Amino acid sequence: MTIDIFPAKEGQGRIHGMREYQQTYEAAQRDPNAFWDRVAQRLTWFHPYHTVREGDFTDGSVNWFSGGRLNVSFNCLDRHLKTRAEKTAIIWEADNPADTQHISYKQLHREVCRMANVLLAHGVRKGDRVCIYLPMVPELAYTMLACCRIGAIHSVVFAGFSADSLRDRILDCGARVIVTANEGLRGGRVLPLKQICDRACEGLAKLDSVLVVRRTEADTPMVEGRDHWLHEAMKAQRAYCPAEWMHAEDPLFILYTSGSTGKPKGVLHTSGGYLTYASYTHETVFGYRENDIYFCAADIGWITGHSYIIYGPLANGATTIMFESTPMFPNPDRYWDIVERHGVNIFYTAPTAIRALAAKGDQWLEGRDLSSLRVLGTVGEPINPEAWQWYYDKVGGGRCSIVDTWWQTETGGMMITPIVGANPVKPGSATLPFFGVEPILVNEHGERLDGNDVTGHLCIAKPWPSMARTIWGDHERYLHTYFSTYPGYYFTGDGCRRDEHGNYWITGRVDDVLNVSGHRLGTAEIEASINSAELVAESAVVGFPHAIKGTGIFAYVVLQADAESSDHDVVSFSVREQVTRDISKIARPDEVLIVSGLPKTRSGKIMRRILRKIAEHEYEKLGNLTTLADPNVVEHIVEAHHENCSPTRVSP
Repeated sequence: MTIDIFPAKEGQGRIHGMREYQQTYEAAQRDPNAFWDRVAQRLTWFHPYHTVREGDFTDGSVNWFSGGRLNVSFNCLDRHLKTRAEKTAIIWEADNPADTQHISYKQLHREVCRMANVLLAHGVRKGDRVCIYLPMVPELAYTMLACCRIGAIHSVVFAGFSADSLRDRILDCGARVIVTANEGLRGGRVLPLKQICDRACEGLAKLDSVLVVRRTEADTPMVEGRDHWLHEAMKAQRAYCPAEWMHAEDPLFILYTSGSTGKPKGVLHTSGGYLTYASYTHETVFGYRENDIYFCAADIGWITGHSYIIYGPLANGATTIMFESTPMFPNPDRYWDIVERHGVNIFYTAPTAIRALAAKGDQWLEGRDLSSLRVLGTVGEPINPEAWQWYYDKVGGGRCSIVDTWWQTETGGMMITPIVGANPVKPGSATLPFFGVEPILVNEHGERLDGNDVTGHLCIAKPWPSMARTIWGDHERYLHTYFSTYPGYYFTGDGCRRDEHGNYWITGRVDDVLNVSGHRLGTAEIEASINSAELVAESAVVGFPHAIKGTGIFAYVVLQADAESSDHDVVSFSVREQVTRDISKIARPDEVLIVSGLPKTRSGKIMRRILRKIAEHEYEKLGNLTTLADPNVVEHIVEAHHENCSPTRVSP
């Protein structure tokens, strides 16, 4: 299908027109060190760096701005106090629309300093890890910036994760202190975060303190000597704490992301390069202006929230919105209510949310004044052209620039994206690479695919400042995951098409990782959870097209011999509940199908391509079955699927 090209409107951003984009991109390619040296001057450095970049992808060892000393918290707060002290830094939009806070840069600085002193009082020092298990409340921002201030390494865990998932992350990073809340509020529901945290912390000998935010007035059991109310601890501290001088390559945070094995990867980002890139991309891609109201609707438990709710915007002195609730609460016009009340200029959300809101109908947009909007962004997964068109026409009124951004937890910031005022855009395409980013496509043999109108595996040819430096405690896994598949290149794990005009189209994961509502989930982790459920002998998980999520989770389940007569609904419920307990509701399968066996090769490898085609009702495209140990098992799976699962189609 031919898709019309909509030109981005010039004059709105810092890059004006395609010619300037090309000139800037070519300059970055021609002399990357000189280019990033200029960009890095946007930060305040306590001591200048002596080398812009060291190392390359031949051994996976790269350093940026070596010798430089800075502090991320200082760059996000202190340096703004002379000119922006009274400017709103964070607008906190609570679960209840009636509860809103405007937190100025002066207030934010004060609370961050108090929080930093609380952490110091509880024994946290430079290099120590602090685990943050909080809902989207201001204390989450305070704690992240306080960790940066004293040189501690924070690890934010999404508040929807289970006790087991939280425990795994606490143990892996060796956190000494945990910051949580007695409860969370989301979409009108209460989340028992302290109860979950208590279960996660059972028997952890190295844990010193649990600091608890009082989000609700519910009675909360506290462990004497370990648990402390955060509001009481902060009241006892002065509102001044000096910023630690940090090396550019000192660790900033650990963020866990699913991989193709069951164990999540603790992706480590460092200070100087990450903040340089996050602030530069935030300003440039969105065409950010000094008085803009900026609304990224992500959760800070994921990388989007780190880079484009907290660090990028605050380094730029922006006003950023933190949103505690969901787009559907109390009604499906919650986003548009926020845009109207706060005069939002830049709005950034996931295609999943766009599809869900489009499905609710245009009536929720009627009567809303969205005229303040200038830029609309998408993140987390490719957006289908129908949803893109609805976003452009209905939300943006046909006048807003849309930036469909591709990037990853590991990249730290946007990699392939339109730039407001520069690139023509195609609905569904991430368009062109950001400055300093050199994407390439390779075939399965690692041979580079030059020219246009080609499809292959997406790699990055050169280092960029915000790239992850390692996997916490497992550098060998880091090298194997990202640099061993195609030596000399960073392998993204994504498939990609470069069209006849040179635009990039992300086609999805090529490994056993699912992108569900913009969240990466490893199939191995989900399968391990399912296999621990009562009655289950074995399972296989694949993705399938989902009208709202983009990718749904389909679980094929083989029962134990003595449970083969069990009721399908009972098993399905048990499997879903098991995954919810072990991982999160995000990972709960959308479809559960009981089968007599799984398609395996003679060596025991599960042929997932066959299971994907069956999940998509493409029975006629199963391909060659002769390599299977038992080809007849496929016929039984197809019969079970045909009887129990209605066809699934992708809709806007």
